[in-house]
Amino acid sequence: MTAKATSESTWQQDVIDAEGPVLVDFWAAWCGPCRMVGPILDEIQTENPEKITVLKLNVDENPNLAMEYQITSIPAMKVFNKGEVEKTIIGAKPKFALEQDLADYIG
Repeated sequence: MTAKATSESTWQQDVIDAEGPVLVDFWAAWCGPCRMVGPILDEIQTENPEKITVLKLNVDENPNLAMEYQITSIPAMKVFNKGEVEKTIIGAKPKFALEQDLADYIG
């Protein structure tokens, strides 16, 4: 299962009003490390569908959200719960490291 895309038009429904934790992957097509993290996040979503929702936000197509959440380097991942940012993960990491970072949600 691949992560669904979100955008400025669906952000409120997809992220702010979501039930349970939502991990948003802030990425761009030109970002090599982002392309490395994408499949790992897809695996985490597939293995934990009832625990966390993984969404992708293209920062080039949604600059206002990137600015609002102070995204200065990508890949950047933020875990939202009840509309609030609970955790921020910066940079490409191997799967085991991302799973450790997300242990509070998928453990």
